[in-house]
Amino acid sequence: MAGKKYKKAIESFDKTRKYSVTEACQILPRTKISSKWDETVDVSVRLGVNPKYADQMVRGSVVMPSGTGKTKRVLVIAKPDKAREALDAGADYAGSDEYIKKIAEENWFEFDTLVATPDMMVQVGKIGRVLGPRGLMPNPKVGTVTADVRKAVTELKAGRVEFRVEKAGIIQTPIGKASFKPEQLQANLNALLEVLVKLKPATAKGTYMKSVTISTTHGPGVKVDTTPFTAAAAD
Repeated sequence: MAGKKYKKAIESFDKTRKYSVTEACQILPRTKISSKWDETVDVSVRLGVNPKYADQMVRGSVVMPSGTGKTKRVLVIAKPDKAREALDAGADYAGSDEYIKKIAEENWFEFDTLVATPDMMVQVGKIGRVLGPRGLMPNPKVGTVTADVRKAVTELKAGRVEFRVEKAGIIQTPIGKASFKPEQLQANLNALLEVLVKLKPATAKGTYMKSVTISTTHGPGVKVDTTPFTAAAAD
């Protein structure tokens, strides 16, 4: 049955064609396979960079204008005044040593993102060996090491996502759900691609944005025309 649905999804568009962002986001809802649950929409961007060189590492975050369709559980490690500020902003958990101890001794990971104030990073560093492999170590480049915990929590709850280029020069990140309207997906995809253009390393040579493909969790990939963004990156 799944095979028939996949074949039907592929037949709903031209696999060989590169579509504009608007067209791709209009096509995407037709390519979802499951009718029982709301599939995630992911984007895969292949960049003309070599991540093994530090000056070509592309890493950052973007606030999705339409949200992501998923609410993140946020833990903030901070001293009492900042912890209260974080809770007021909507953090799920906020505190200092008690949460560091809970993670270290109880293997507690009931959160999706960890934000820490700069003055707590020495203590957070003590549990870096367990946070790092899970992608939970706070980093100033993606806004999770900050004194402005209110802004960080507000943006994360609103749909901020972090991204990092992988070894093959590829960035993969969710941009919404299959149930989103095309214009919601379009707003999110444009926001991500515009941020990536701004993050182009000065040392990157040749074509920067080589390919962009969007797909639902189990659906086929829809190719996106990168020409407008390639031109912007070249400016």
